Amino acid sequence: MTYKIQANASGTRSIEVSDKHLETIRKYTLLKNLIDSNGIIDEGVLEKLKLNCRSILEAQAEVDKDLMDLCLDVIYNTNMKALGLHNLVLLFVDWQEKTPKEEEAAE
Repeated sequence: MTYKIQANASGTRSIEVSDKHLETIRKYTLLKNLIDSNGIIDEGVLEKLKLNCRSILEAQAEVDKDLMDLCLDVIYNTNMKALGLHNLVLLFVDWQEKTPKEEEAAE
């Protein structure tokens, strides 16, 4: 399934996010401890996410295609701004509540 998140305040830009992208976020726990205790998502938080992804990719012997796709399609998307990340976090939280992990689904 594909979702659209609004990437800017005026609503003129959006980013498509797939279930595969959301699975990759869950696999690497990319959003865990990303946001400070104040709960504000700004450009600094987006930059932190980009650096975390880059670090993971550089540390791997083989490039994970799913993580690379997530980076190219969503995180490093030219439309991605702080509002887009905020909406991505909201989508992920909602998606995670509705989508059990593969291990849980097998039980």
